[in-house]
Amino acid sequence: MSVRSLEPITNVSAHLRLRAAEAPERVAVRGSDGRELTFGELDRRVDAVAHGLGEIGFVRGDRACLFVRPGPELVLLTHAMLRAGVSPVLIDPGMGRRSLFACVERVAPRGLIGIPRAHAARLLFPRSFRSVELSVIVGAPPVFAGLGGLGGHSLARLLKRGLRRGPAPDPTGLAADPDAEAAVLFTSGSTGPPKGVVYLHRNFLAQLESLRALYDLTPGEVDVPCFPLFALFDNALGMTSVFPELDPSRPAECDPARIHAAIEESGATFTFGSPAIWKRLVPWAREHGARFTRLRRLTIAGAPVAPSLVADLKELLPADGEVHTPYGATEALPITSVSGTELAGRLRARIEGGEGSCVGRPVPGVELALVRITDEPIVRWSQDLVVPAGAPGEVCVRCRAATPAYVNDDLATRAAKIPDGSGGSWHRMGDVGRLDKNGLLWLLGRKSHRIETVEGLVMPVPVENVFQTAKGVRRVALVGVGRRGTERPLLVVEVEPGADEAAVEARLRSHRRDVPATWNVSTIRFHPSLPVDVRHNAKIRREELKRWAEARGL
Repeated sequence: MSVRSLEPITNVSAHLRLRAAEAPERVAVRGSDGRELTFGELDRRVDAVAHGLGEIGFVRGDRACLFVRPGPELVLLTHAMLRAGVSPVLIDPGMGRRSLFACVERVAPRGLIGIPRAHAARLLFPRSFRSVELSVIVGAPPVFAGLGGLGGHSLARLLKRGLRRGPAPDPTGLAADPDAEAAVLFTSGSTGPPKGVVYLHRNFLAQLESLRALYDLTPGEVDVPCFPLFALFDNALGMTSVFPELDPSRPAECDPARIHAAIEESGATFTFGSPAIWKRLVPWAREHGARFTRLRRLTIAGAPVAPSLVADLKELLPADGEVHTPYGATEALPITSVSGTELAGRLRARIEGGEGSCVGRPVPGVELALVRITDEPIVRWSQDLVVPAGAPGEVCVRCRAATPAYVNDDLATRAAKIPDGSGGSWHRMGDVGRLDKNGLLWLLGRKSHRIETVEGLVMPVPVENVFQTAKGVRRVALVGVGRRGTERPLLVVEVEPGADEAAVEARLRSHRRDVPATWNVSTIRFHPSLPVDVRHNAKIRREELKRWAEARGL
């Protein structure tokens, strides 16, 4: 069948078929071990596995947890599941066993597709996986003594049987109801319990088009995705994905030499990763005199990004290279974006002077509004909710990329969505920000991290941005100690290795005297290692720090 006959294209996997027809011999994906699949091979294997999933009992509308390592299998299986109408359920294994198993129980998947270790977990903890009826093992299973075998079907056998059948004759494998569920992606749980975000096919397609337009992504380019799921968009755009040697649950522990090598040796023109990765790469590159010779766009997201890091990265790129910091969330991405060129000069001075973190203007197709700050659900949208220009408010967005609900969690859905009266909704980002007179969005911090003192509201990000510039500071976090309404701002500091805490504190207090945004901070304490999220290793877990401080009577 011809993908071009599918108008409009409603399944991301149909874009893969189109790219395979255009350039079947182009490499689509290369693993960190060197294994490659061309677009033609990948498309044929996707069809084969989609056939196989149907043969073993999966039906359209099923959900299946997908636990595989970054590489060709991740790309193959994700596209095959989309083509078969089976929703991949993606959960960060780094969030810890208890949280992970709670996520599995909440989503109640019918299937489990993963490496042997995932199937062993199912046998060891059957209650969490009691909904699973069908399983596929990816890779040769080792011997698990006493477990009675892993059971299930081998991916290799599914692939072999499916390849005999050839391309999918039924166009429904490539066309999809745009409002049908496509996947479930769990949040990292960095600011609360992890939640399963329901993605519709139209959400993925909207993200694809936004990213293509925003960063001018074209077929034939090479991406090194330091956030593995970005590879799904790569192949739909005709780009080659080259996976680096990287544990996605521990990006802060990456080997910068291997990240640099993956980008340089592949001739990558694009890459996307957490601030934790680039914070490791910059000093390594300086020490070794390393640069990027062909990388044109380096994107960095997952937490507020210091302008100094953006500037340092821009120096490593060719003259026409650019650093971009998109803003969004699992529930809605991308929302805004700002470039390193824009952040230089006046904007950098404003960020480091205590105005917040500038994340740019809304991308085309995104409606953005700031509403009054409340923890209560908002049952209906009204312009009366919108705060005056320049005032702080919760960031809300309405766009095609915004997802509609959380899986089996009506309370969370009602708290995060504001019905607009026409069948759609606004998504509450959970961030507090403000819009300046030029239409730039400035983030002030998570709504849940706001500090309510007897003198009024204090937001952490503007204060942290000031103190973060002090020599010897690795990370800082502002938390509120005590009961809401009478909280006291406490600055918690992690110093660079070898830095003298007394000298750092003197510099911080000097900053406090000079910058009005920091005048409400009088107490400073040091912490050996600020806790961070499992996905990006960059978002500071302020709730933990608040408990740490209060337990010590600070």
